[in-house]
Amino acid sequence: MAEFMTETKQGVGAQPTGQCAGHPSGHSAGAHPLDGYEAGVILERARTSVDPELRSALESLPGSMRRIALYHFGWEHADGSPAAGNAGKAIRPALVLTAAAALGGPRARTAAVRAAAAVELIHNFTLLHDDVMDRDTTRRHRATAWTVFGDTDAILAGDALQALALRLLAEDPHPASARAAARLADCVVELCAGQHADTALELCRPGDVTLDEALAMAEAKTGALLGCACALGALYAGAPEEDVEALDAFGREAGLAFQLIDDVIGIWGDPGSTGKPVGADLVARKKSLPVVAALTSGTPAAGELAELYGVPYEEGDLERTVLAVERAGGRDWAQVQAADRMARAMQELARAVSDPEAAGGLLALAEFVTRRSS
Repeated sequence: MAEFMTETKQGVGAQPTGQCAGHPSGHSAGAHPLDGYEAGVILERARTSVDPELRSALESLPGSMRRIALYHFGWEHADGSPAAGNAGKAIRPALVLTAAAALGGPRARTAAVRAAAAVELIHNFTLLHDDVMDRDTTRRHRATAWTVFGDTDAILAGDALQALALRLLAEDPHPASARAAARLADCVVELCAGQHADTALELCRPGDVTLDEALAMAEAKTGALLGCACALGALYAGAPEEDVEALDAFGREAGLAFQLIDDVIGIWGDPGSTGKPVGADLVARKKSLPVVAALTSGTPAAGELAELYGVPYEEGDLERTVLAVERAGGRDWAQVQAADRMARAMQELARAVSDPEAAGGLLALAEFVTRRSS
């Protein structure tokens, strides 16, 4: 899964990759979030707010599960000794907290920390399972949990993270917690359905997958959790239902843009930045969004790509496959689509948060995920 997850022309609209987009006013990187809503600062603040809640939750696990979970988050080495690893960018908890603040102010943001931690636990549950299913060997610049502890232990650790997420909400006295728990549970079902669709599409012949099918699968796998994160923030702010749904739609559209760029990174990115081998999806003959766009383009390169995808990968085929996807227009299509999805996301955001100042943080996060290089 991409949420059961998982950059290239320089990002969407030829913007520089690997930089925070910031507020439209053009503040420079490193500015205080109240001045420029810089995404990097927002993400760092979310990580600082959520990590204590996450650590407390992980420490409550039985020893065997705790060790795997702490390793996956980068907080322990495989032998159990402390580590100062990378626990991820915290995009999803940042969306929860920033949405709560946009609609309810600082007090709503503070009240939503437990919900933000629950969303991050669900995200990492999907990553643990995703790595097993995709046989990915690296994540966040280190060996994946299944390669260290085995398939069974990694899957069970993921299951435990899902249970922790729902427990956090069940124990939260906030009046929105029950609705948030139900919404998050529905999201997990949608994630599973998206992953099931993904595996089903992988069994199809290269020419039998449509763009509509691939986009619907990507929305379920990636857009669903980003939408849910935004909706939970709105719930904790006490927002009316129409605003909750608008923020869910905003997150879904931004999530599709995220997945489009993530797929581009997976083919043309820098492994030194991503922490994952480039081209792994092509080697595995996965039908990512740029690949499906290329296969359905009707170009001569589409035929070449279909031939390559019709047989198992052979040593030396990667460069030919990358070139075929690009010549068939897969890369350009993905970037144009990502820009279009971002435009739709902005329209949905404006429905719920009309004040540009209040919407600034969510805008910065949405732009960040489509202008990144890792």
